[in-house]
Amino acid sequence: MLLFFVLFLAAGTNPSFVHAQPLPPSPSASPSLRPKSIFLLAGQSNMAGRGGVVNGTSTGWIATWDGIVPPECGPNPSILRLTANLTWVKAREPLHADIDTNKTNGIGPGMAFANTILGQDRSLGSVGLVPCAVGGTRISEWERGSFLYDQLMRRARARTSDGGTIRALLWYQGESDTVAESDAALYKRRLEKFFSDVRADLQSPELPILQVAIASGQGPFTETVRKAQLGLDLPNVQTVDAKGLPLEPDQLHLTTPAQVQLGRMLAGAFLRSMSRSASLVGEASTSGPNLVIHVLAFFMWKFVRAVLMNR
Repeated sequence: MLLFFVLFLAAGTNPSFVHAQPLPPSPSASPSLRPKSIFLLAGQSNMAGRGGVVNGTSTGWIATWDGIVPPECGPNPSILRLTANLTWVKAREPLHADIDTNKTNGIGPGMAFANTILGQDRSLGSVGLVPCAVGGTRISEWERGSFLYDQLMRRARARTSDGGTIRALLWYQGESDTVAESDAALYKRRLEKFFSDVRADLQSPELPILQVAIASGQGPFTETVRKAQLGLDLPNVQTVDAKGLPLEPDQLHLTTPAQVQLGRMLAGAFLRSMSRSASLVGEASTSGPNLVIHVLAFFMWKFVRAVLMNR
């Protein structure tokens, strides 16, 4: 009887998300700094954020960030960031300042994304952003077993033990793979393998993935990489197209307004995916074998209640 009830509860769970394993709480994390919904941010410079980063003669052509944070990217007490030393803190721009340490970071899509989804769906609770992007990296540098891949896995797993749930991977990468024709030709196969490995290693075969189709490239094979991204056909992978968004003078990186717009586009894609998932779960729970399980469970509960009342 108890086994049946456990099976009934399991039937209602959603396999699309990664659920944390119960581990002792970290002494460095207070209950108020433990996010409910976690999002992984990975890829290269446009995910790390170069909005507002400029080269100027006053700094000897050293890249500097202008420090301008638009309201859509402002801090929110319900948005946290996982630091390089695996501690949750209140999120502020630049999100990747202690991750993409060899480059100057500015505005990326992460904060605009988080503020937008919280404005639309408060049931997500506090949001935890896990920055992992590193500028100038090719897709081959993210393959399973590489430093970047292992770091992504380590950071993804590090704080889910505090009770959070990984809701999605946000991925923006590909500009560096436009330089060599061989990299561009292999891009689709490598990207599919990367997404499949991430889902397998996080034990979440239906983890939502929001990928960005690049708006620019470092080489002549930009359209080859874009075709691979737009032609990807994996379940629960949505592609947001950045083409046409404003670029910095370097014609490679998105401007601050473009990053805000991209964050909103990613948020819209995520919220639509949640809506579809909820609809599918609702249909499944009222039809077929699930309906039988629910009906049997109801009568089992009635039987147990009657027995207890007659004692």
